[in-house]
Amino acid sequence: MHDDGRYDDPRVTGSTSDPVSRETDYPSWSPGATAPSTQPADSEPPLRGGPADHSTGPEIAGPPIVRRTPEGPTRPANAAEVRQTPGRRNTAAAVRFEPAVPHQPSAAAARDAAPVIADAPVASTESLAAVAADPTYVSRETPTREEDDPPLAMEAMRAVQILNPSGEVTMPRPDRTRVMCVANQKGGVGKTTTTVNLAVALALHGNRVLVVDLDPQGNASTGLNVPHHTGIPDVYDCLINSVPLAEVAQAVEGIPNLWCVPATIDLAGAEIELVSVVARESRLDRAIAAYPGEFDYVFIDCPPSLGLLTVNALVAAQEVLIPIQCEYYALEGLNQLINNINLVRQHLNPKLDVSTILLTMYDRRTRLADAVEQDVRNHFGDKVLQAVIPRNVRVSEAPSYGQSVMTYDPGSRGATSYFEAAQEIAERGVKEPVGRNA
Repeated sequence: MHDDGRYDDPRVTGSTSDPVSRETDYPSWSPGATAPSTQPADSEPPLRGGPADHSTGPEIAGPPIVRRTPEGPTRPANAAEVRQTPGRRNTAAAVRFEPAVPHQPSAAAARDAAPVIADAPVASTESLAAVAADPTYVSRETPTREEDDPPLAMEAMRAVQILNPSGEVTMPRPDRTRVMCVANQKGGVGKTTTTVNLAVALALHGNRVLVVDLDPQGNASTGLNVPHHTGIPDVYDCLINSVPLAEVAQAVEGIPNLWCVPATIDLAGAEIELVSVVARESRLDRAIAAYPGEFDYVFIDCPPSLGLLTVNALVAAQEVLIPIQCEYYALEGLNQLINNINLVRQHLNPKLDVSTILLTMYDRRTRLADAVEQDVRNHFGDKVLQAVIPRNVRVSEAPSYGQSVMTYDPGSRGATSYFEAAQEIAERGVKEPVGRNA
């Protein structure tokens, strides 16, 4: 068999395509050539894709041409790499062009190519021209400090304002003791949470506060981290055994000017035992009046019922604070509570008045919350606080750590809302001083 050094012999196959030689390894060789190439020795044949190439292969546009120098071949930094493939004999088909390495953009090009943030402030042409004309020019587009401060800085500022580390009296103190009963026979509206957080907020800002936990569940004692297990002297001893309130009250750790009278499970039997006691409706009133110390505020946390414990609280107080959840059920039971308050005012405590309404668990995403708020404000008028307590997970997390939200997360929305409510209550107390119930 005749071997002329090619894989396929056009004489046999009749193919007109470029033959592939097994012996040729330089680009200037052509099949069937009997004379040496006419190109100069120091020149380079045109690469595929150039004007001199008429092959049927894919076109490769614009690769730089390698020039040979005495020192060796040189090429640009991003020149295509020409590789010799040992397994293939056709150098024209074996030429490979690696993708060019992209140029590294300069700093100016990177800055120009950076995406534009929609919220970023952009100076207008007039502002730039004014600054160029007058270096002291201050644009009205310059953000204020409140807008320029990051959210964490704003939260830290609110936390310092709420915690009041200086201990100064920043909330006005009333002329006389204000005894406030936090009552609502519907459960889960935020009575205990409101009592604890308002008491802590007022105490942190210079007021002397006493919290009386009149709920057998003892949640207010838990929120203030006051021991209230069985065997601890509690409000039950004051109601049934006439123990002085000063012997039962405990100072709240970490918060100056705040005391708490705890409640244990023994208080659950007080409803039955008070039935046979003389002057059963005024037992708590007498205990508070006999306290030797002077307080600015006395908050009474009532149970979710209208029994004798709630009646004792209504008789001992001059003001009633009603927390209302922004839902329909809270409005449905409000009429019954108002009727009971009116009965106590007529027969037992003529000084009793519904002075404060606080909207709690407000969800601004729902129309129902807004509708309940409008109904309450239209009915009670100025008695409704402007501050509204939103739904906030920090308020619910705080009791599990034995703290109020004021100390657990003072920068949260819940702490800020209760701080505003306490400040509003304190300012109202100065405008309308309340006499102490004797």
